[in-house]
Amino acid sequence: MNGKDFTEKEEIFSKVLRAGRRTYFFDVRATKADDYYLTITESKKHEDNHGNSYYKKHKIYLYKEDFENFNSILSEVTDFILESKGKEVISETHNPNFKRIKEEEGQSVEEEKPVNAAQDFTNVEFDDI
Repeated sequence: MNGKDFTEKEEIFSKVLRAGRRTYFFDVRATKADDYYLTITESKKHEDNHGNSYYKKHKIYLYKEDFENFNSILSEVTDFILESKGKEVISETHNPNFKRIKEEEGQSVEEEKPVNAAQDFTNVEFDDI
């Protein structure tokens, strides 16, 4: 099998969902027996301490025999969330007024403080050991 044949098998069908810093890839792949399965990949952009960007990826492999149960449970869980909390996103990341709204509701909101390794480091002298 040459490289072109391999690439064609790998790219049978794909869809992409961009969601802020996350991107979800839904890719149809083929097994060695030429049956199809689904990979779902979450790719999330991060930055290191030097401001360089990198991506962390998590992948799920979903085979045909699990589709029906997976869809059923996914629908049940997402329906539960939407029925319980509605479609409105409730988080500081997605709503700039999150803190004000929660305080108006009488709920305290702790602000996340960035971790500063230099401040959290305890100085130890070798003479102390």
